Formats: sequence, structure tokens, C-alpha cells
Amino acid sequence: MRKSDVLTIVLGGGKGTRLYPLTKDRAKPAVPFGAKYRLVDIPLSNSINAGFKKIYVLTQFNTASLHLHIGNTYLFDSFTRGFVEILAAEQTYESSGWYEGTGDAVRKNLVHFRTQQPSHYMILSGDQLYRMDLEDFFRSHVESGRTVSIAATLVSREEATGLGILRIDRSGRIVEFLEKPPPGDDISRMKLPADQIPGGADEGNRKEYLGSMGIYCFSAEAMENALDNDRADFGKEIIPSMIEAGAAHAYIYTGYWEDIGTIKAFYEANLNLASIKPLFNFYMEDAPIYTHRRDLAASKFNSCTLANSLTADGCIISHSSITNSLVGIRTIIDAETELSGVVCMGADYYETSAERQSSREKGIPHIGIGAGTRVRRAIIDKNARIGEGCSIGLNEAALKDGDYGEYYIREGIIIVPKNGMIAAGTVI
Repeated sequence: MRKSDVLTIVLGGGKGTRLYPLTKDRAKPAVPFGAKYRLVDIPLSNSINAGFKKIYVLTQFNTASLHLHIGNTYLFDSFTRGFVEILAAEQTYESSGWYEGTGDAVRKNLVHFRTQQPSHYMILSGDQLYRMDLEDFFRSHVESGRTVSIAATLVSREEATGLGILRIDRSGRIVEFLEKPPPGDDISRMKLPADQIPGGADEGNRKEYLGSMGIYCFSAEAMENALDNDRADFGKEIIPSMIEAGAAHAYIYTGYWEDIGTIKAFYEANLNLASIKPLFNFYMEDAPIYTHRRDLAASKFNSCTLANSLTADGCIISHSSITNSLVGIRTIIDAETELSGVVCMGADYYETSAERQSSREKGIPHIGIGAGTRVRRAIIDKNARIGEGCSIGLNEAALKDGDYGEYYIREGIIIVPKNGMIAAGTVI
């Protein structure tokens, strides 16, 4: 099998309501991550590093930011014979509706996929954090002789409630599937036998169940046959029917995997990147995570204290203390500022001197974080303006989830939205 015959499809997801307000003005795969990346860079880089360079991204909500990022980043030369293209929901003579689910999204775009004459389809999620050797996944699928392979990760009984759970036989064939079993249900029959758990049973976490990661590899003919109906969703309908027919194989993935579907998961995954031994490794020269090349100047620190933190390019930080935080591109932080547990996404541009002067005259903070401001447990989205002398998140006991106009609180995490403004002296 040739790598060039594998077509990768990245599912961009729906409205991303659980990540709102980060998805207020952008598609979920376009949400900034890790100080300088976007979530979509993870699956795209995994696919490219495996040699699968024909890639479509399917989405239908707030696509402008995603289009701009992909159009400026994933540019292959004429010898590579690769591409990354977005296919947004479109009206045709055959269909005038939106995508009704993951399977429906793929079905409505088969006319575009067939022009590439793929032998296999690789289906990836646009909002997961992991490093998988997709070439090995593909090889395992071909060797299994089955028509679909499902990537699965070891999970505990508590984690199983949010995933599709697989039971396999000794050959790796999936013989049963349970969709998000409630906590009270007895699913002990779904446990993976101890001698089949890579590395042995984990007595501490008791990760004895196989959870579907929503990552699939299909033979082209099998996928088209599976979609020749009105089934709308892979996880709920299409995959279970193929498992029932005995056509599905499980690929057990033992590395780090995080389904970034909520604000809390997004926040914690970001902060973990700044820990001493992060669970996700960006520092692999032979398998880089690609993103938009910006050619920004190096970040400058004027007498600052930083601990367990990451900063991207183009930042100017003066006389400040930053702990357990991420500071995104082009962030300007004025003197005597303290950040602790903050995910700051940075800015899309630098304000000119004239623009900063105009802002001062209007009493509007400049883009960045003003002098004397203290921020804890917060996400500050792109181009946000936070004035001088603000106190944000210092009294965690007083924080209640809700929408408060200029900011939001989700699971005790304060979010200043994209282009948002917090006036000088504000206490949150």
C-alpha cells in the first residue's frame, strides 16, 4: 500500500458549545493552543509526519479563522503532491442541509474524496491532543485484514462514562461496543484481560477498559458501503453496525491522549505544557508540530521572574512575575504585573504608537495587560485589553459560573474573550 493512496479527513466538529466563548468567533479546530499553535495543528502534523499528505478538514461553523490559518500555513511544493483543504458545508443539487453528524459530513463530501482515488481513509478528530504514529496505525489496520480499525486508549471505569467502550477477542477483533455506559451499570465483561494490557495491569489507576478515541482507518470501499444509508454519526451508528458485522479491529494506543472538549480540559492541557515533565511533548525534532510561520522577533524580558511557564515569540514583558502560565505571541505585559495559572493567547498584531495614543485619549487599555494587574486561573483570548491595576481571580471562593458581559466564568476559570476589554481597576 502506498502512503499517497491514504486520504486523511479531519473532523472539525460542530458549534463547540462546551468550549464557548473560545468558539464564539472561530471553529473549534482554530482555537489557539500552546502559546503559538492551533488545535488543528495536532492532527494535521500527525498525518503529515506519517507521510499522509492528502488532507481535508471538514467544518461548518465560523470557518474564516480556520481558512486563514490553514491557507497561510500548509503550503506544499509541487513535488510533494500533497494538500490541506477545508471543505465547509455547502449546498448542492443533491443536498441543501448542514452536516447532521460526523458520518453525514463525510458522506456529503464523497464526491470530492473520490477524485483522489484513495485506497484507505484516515478519520481524525480536530480537537484532540496526542502524538500517534499514524503510519503504524495504518500498518496494523492492513495486517488485521479487517475493513475498519479503531484507535483505542486504556481508561478507568470512571473515564469510561464519557467514551465508547470496546471489548475485543484475542485477535484484536472488536466483539462488543458500549456507548458512554452510565456509572451504575455493570460493565465488568468489557474489561481487557490483564495479559492483554500493554505493560500489565495498572493497580493505581485501574485502566482496564478500552475507550474509542474517535480515530478510524477504513478501506475505501468499506467506508463508502457503510455510508450508503442515512446513518448520521460514526460513533453512535456506523461503527457499532460494523462491529456487529465482525468487521472492526482495535489498535491499542498507549501514549498520552486528551479529548479537549471542555474549558477545564483545555485549560489544564495548556498549563501542563509548562510543567517540568509535560504529558505532551512539543520538543521532538523528528516529528514537529507545524504551525504558521510568523518571523517574529525574540521575546524580551525586562527584569522579570518566570517559573514553570512558556512564552511564544514577539512578547515584551517588563518587571513582572509569571508562574505556571502560557504567554502567547506578541503579548505586551507592563510593569508590576503578576500572572499565576494563566493561559494568555497573545495578539494578532502590534498596535502602532498612534493607535496606543488614541486608546489612551479614549480611556481604553492597549492590547495586552496593564501595569500593576494581578491575574489568577484565567484564559485571556487574542487581542484582549486588560487595564492597569486590575485584580482578576484572586478570590476564587467568590467566583460563580456565568456570563458577565466583558468576561465569562466556566468551572471556576475566568475567560476574557477575543477582542474583550477589562477596564482599569476592575476587580473580578
